[in-house]
Amino acid sequence: MRERVGLPITVGVARTKFLAKVASGVAKPDGLLVVPPSRELAFLHPLPVEALWGVGPKTAARLRDRGITIVAEVAALGEGTLVDMLGRASGRHLHALAHNRDPRPVQTGGRRRSIGSQRALGRRATSWGVVDSSVIAIVDRVSRRLRTGRRLCRTVVLRLRFDDFTRATRSLTLPRLTDQSQTILDAARTLLASARPLIERRGITLVGLSLTNLESADRVQLCLTDDWRPEALDAALDEVRDRYGSKSITRGVLVGRDPGIAMPLLPD
Repeated sequence: MRERVGLPITVGVARTKFLAKVASGVAKPDGLLVVPPSRELAFLHPLPVEALWGVGPKTAARLRDRGITIVAEVAALGEGTLVDMLGRASGRHLHALAHNRDPRPVQTGGRRRSIGSQRALGRRATSWGVVDSSVIAIVDRVSRRLRTGRRLCRTVVLRLRFDDFTRATRSLTLPRLTDQSQTILDAARTLLASARPLIERRGITLVGLSLTNLESADRVQLCLTDDWRPEALDAALDEVRDRYGSKSITRGVLVGRDPGIAMPLLPD
């Protein structure tokens, strides 16, 4: 991972999903930790109670008030005692995890449920033109990723962060699935226009866009009455950028503007 995209990655390997997650946390910030079946409880039991999935600050405080600080002490309690202490659902859940019982299967082959990107605008005064051009650049980026992955979206979600660090979202569900840049941009601009009074009143430091309700393009029946020209334009632009790079062709409104940082992406 570090060689391919320049980022560290931590991996935990164990017989259950829960213990693999715990191993990953222990191995941070950049390591590989394998917990063999014969060493599962020896690894798990000395850890603090916060290592158990579902133990937050309040539950941890209740356990520590009873003198329970490590997972081994949770495992030593009967299920009924934990139920009386924490309630039926939490008590049974923690009793199972303390003995490394996690029946959840590992499911493979899942694809992303959304495709998105965002752009930090800083805390300086931002003109409406800068906000709009940022949305245009984001739309070009995410719609190209959508087409590369042979996906179609139905819902466009606009994400905003304001000067006081509060956030807001707006969403629009389209009447038909699409991967066309112009259709997505029209939806994004509609959402942006609806939020304009809020942006002008509170300022904006970040704008983002997510495409959700995704479907495989191979599973969608095309309509004979569709206008093929926007699709052909997107295909031509994608081909040029694939061959000569993302900066080889761009919209006039984006000429001379900083496109922001493009993060490497893992396969869908």
